[in-house]
Amino acid sequence: MVRPGSEKCKGDALLDRGARPGYTGTDVADWTPFLRPELRELASYVPADPPGVRVRLDANEAPPLSSEGVRAAVAQAIERTALSRYPDARARELKARIAERTGARAEELLVGTGSDEVISLVLTALARPQGRAPQAVVLAPTPTFVMYRVTSKAHGLKPVEVPLDASWDLDVASMKRAVEMMPPSVVFVASPNNPTGNRMSEDRIAALLACTGDALVVLDEAYVDYAGESLRGWRAKHPRLAILRTLSKVGLAALRIGWLEGDEALVREIDKVRQPFNVSATSQAAAAAVLAEAWDEVRAHVEGVVRERGRVTGAIGAMAGFDVLPSSANFVWVGTPRPAADVHAALLARGILVRSFHAAGGRLANRLRMTIGTPAENDALLDALGAAVA
Repeated sequence: MVRPGSEKCKGDALLDRGARPGYTGTDVADWTPFLRPELRELASYVPADPPGVRVRLDANEAPPLSSEGVRAAVAQAIERTALSRYPDARARELKARIAERTGARAEELLVGTGSDEVISLVLTALARPQGRAPQAVVLAPTPTFVMYRVTSKAHGLKPVEVPLDASWDLDVASMKRAVEMMPPSVVFVASPNNPTGNRMSEDRIAALLACTGDALVVLDEAYVDYAGESLRGWRAKHPRLAILRTLSKVGLAALRIGWLEGDEALVREIDKVRQPFNVSATSQAAAAAVLAEAWDEVRAHVEGVVRERGRVTGAIGAMAGFDVLPSSANFVWVGTPRPAADVHAALLARGILVRSFHAAGGRLANRLRMTIGTPAENDALLDALGAAVA
């Protein structure tokens, strides 16, 4: 038996170092024994915020909603919200409004603070390794939405990424080999894809569903409002298919509302790992009000972005040396005649911020992603782009 004071607790060493002269308490080495090793491979997400930017076209945010109806619906919903009460933990009103707009049943919906949280909840619940693998595997194409990989690593899961083919579509043969070698627990497919903007071919999505066995396949339709019909109807034939959606891309990013539509039994299980009151009462109320009272105005806003997308695509495609992949999202995937880093810097010098992928190298070294903004912002982009490569 160890008597109090007869032996120092191991934690005392940390206290001693904290008390020594000159120790600042900011040495990560002191915390390394307690930190998960995966954190060494990750960095905090910090949005780019360089000085002098007058037009931000880097984050896939929709242009500001000018609709008075939308703003009035949000304001009135927040005014009615009891700020002294916790939010509805089951988000019943919001789920009912989502169900009305999508055709899902409320029991099939899991609501989160943006699709980021929903991804995290899915990977928390489905973290069981398959076969003899020491870690659960998460399969996705690349390039795609970075949070599939980041969240997998943060949860101690193994992300496996399969490059898209030369036309930026799914390489089904390679993904099938990956499934055979490392059976996944979850497969993510974004369609339309970020950053490429294109929808994955439906026959390839179907082929992927046929070869993924018992894994959950999450079809991320964050940008489907700009693309036409959702593939959520496929769930009737594919019970292991789930649909991920969000309001962030249609002008309501500040509300941080995302949801998963999936098998009711699975949704109940994933819901067990959700934190209570995860979506604020104000966001729930505002989103439900927009969906119920002003969705036609949001759709009109989306149609305006689609028209601008066509104009911007045509204008950039007419510039010597540029190519633009046909987009089904609210951004365009642009190939540049000079290294993307140079074009990105030249645009930034003119106050225009877009997203460059040059750091990844390879075929991404000459690729920029440009969000569709207001007509005036798009004009500024086109003028700066022409001057940047003149």
